[in-house]
Amino acid sequence: MPSPQKSRSHDVGDEVYAKWPGSNLWFRAKVLNNKDGRYTVRYMEGTEETISQKHISAMSNFTRSSRSRSRSRSRGRSPGRKSKASPSRKAKQSPSPARKPRSSSKSRSSSKTRAAATPSTPTRQSARLAEKQYEPEKKVEVARRSSPPRSKARGEDDQSLAGPVFALLGILLSPVMLYTLNLLCAKDSCKLRMPMFPKKVSDYFDSKATMIVLGWFLFQVVLAALPVGRVISGLPVRGSQKLKYRCNGSIALVLSLVAMAVGHAYFKVNLAVVHTLWLQLISAATVLSLVLSVALYIQARKAKPSAVAPEATGNILVDFWVGRELNPRIRTFDWKLFMIRFAYLSMLAVDVIFLVEAYTGKSGMSNYPFLLVAGVQVLHCAVQVLNEDMFLTMPDITKMGLGFMFIYGFMLAGPFGSSIQARYLLEHPQTPPLWALASVALLNLFGFILYQSTVSQNARFTRNPYDPTLSHLESMPTSVPGERLLVSGMWGMCRHPLYFAELVLIFAWSLACGFSTPLVYVFPVLMTLLCMDSVRKEEAEASKKYGSTWDRCCQRVKYKLIPFVY
Repeated sequence: MPSPQKSRSHDVGDEVYAKWPGSNLWFRAKVLNNKDGRYTVRYMEGTEETISQKHISAMSNFTRSSRSRSRSRSRGRSPGRKSKASPSRKAKQSPSPARKPRSSSKSRSSSKTRAAATPSTPTRQSARLAEKQYEPEKKVEVARRSSPPRSKARGEDDQSLAGPVFALLGILLSPVMLYTLNLLCAKDSCKLRMPMFPKKVSDYFDSKATMIVLGWFLFQVVLAALPVGRVISGLPVRGSQKLKYRCNGSIALVLSLVAMAVGHAYFKVNLAVVHTLWLQLISAATVLSLVLSVALYIQARKAKPSAVAPEATGNILVDFWVGRELNPRIRTFDWKLFMIRFAYLSMLAVDVIFLVEAYTGKSGMSNYPFLLVAGVQVLHCAVQVLNEDMFLTMPDITKMGLGFMFIYGFMLAGPFGSSIQARYLLEHPQTPPLWALASVALLNLFGFILYQSTVSQNARFTRNPYDPTLSHLESMPTSVPGERLLVSGMWGMCRHPLYFAELVLIFAWSLACGFSTPLVYVFPVLMTLLCMDSVRKEEAEASKKYGSTWDRCCQRVKYKLIPFVY
């Protein structure tokens, strides 16, 4: 293990040895930022930490104690040749005169044994055999220097009860909240009252609902695994690794719609059963998400340190909730990208089924608020699936682990949470005045265009800050090579316009329902809280990563999430 010498100041980009926080171990790292004597460094396995100057030392100040050993082991390069040792060679191989021999009987007996085992005529050991003999020691040395202990890095989180308690509450309350919301907003009534949970098991579980959920899930897995479509490289994760993604969402979208149309028209499949077995479908999807989360967690226990998600702490509850592995995959089949696509395709399928039910039902096609919300949701989901390569630049792919929070959110929050507005308008038709309907329609159109343009610009800028199509946007250079910060356009209004555009679109869906019930606004409010929490984390990470550059960006763009408000 290297031993550090006196520290000095270091420049951005220098290769140094940095002390791992909370330990006495030193690892190779790269300086990313220097602010007020505090250095932000990135270790070889991708972890970034901010440490003081005394915990950094130049690589030239480190010495290796194993150098003399490696030289002494490589004597003799003539394998198999025997010769009598000359007196001078004997003198070289004899122990140092200053070293006193052991006097115990145990030492003498062991010396005799070693002497008996050693041939009287010394032979030179080949360099190849010597290298093979000490190869395990070299591997351990390199591993210790290049892979810092993750449990030490997140030690503060491990000692705190806040992480495990919050994870346990999230695991237990997420299904309860979704059940409660869908029970309160039912076909007979959609008002804020004390929920009445059914007592019969058949009200929660049904074999037909289970087959629908499992069949739809496996069908989407097969479509995603088809060896057709584009293979696109993602952004570097955990250092410099770029993963390959199979993006065939357009094929999955077309085949899914064709399968639904053929089943309904030719095989007389009653698509309205999805609406009838709504609560049972939620139960089946909840069980499936739980099983998938457990399976991926067990698989992640065997993941390499470089594949572990940044938020993983080593605690079972926390890692199960946030996800232990960053990108669990089978070759180019990425589970995280699949879950995002599955959420949009499932929500699209639910809205299409609602549209078919409205067309064949009593309300007919005169329920204009419903047609507006369902139509915009179908268009929104279809565009997201067709341009799924844009997801590869988002934090969901590059930074978040795949745990129960991610899986349950995308598997159930999309089709059973975001669709509450369309379901409410289908079950409780509204007749707003024309001016109100026109205003809501314009807000939906504005939210849709704002979200699509913001996501597209973010994806292009993240991949190439010097993209000529974005030359009209002003950006700020940073100390990180190849990275810049946008400070104009929507990024000149607030620092996180992606979240703002998403909230505008979601609230536009709720406004189409009017103000007769607050339940249609529960999901948008929850999304606002989640966006604020994400903004808080990203702000702290950006400040740590970009330092004074981020401070100047905050002075230039004053609002975080909502322009002129927050």
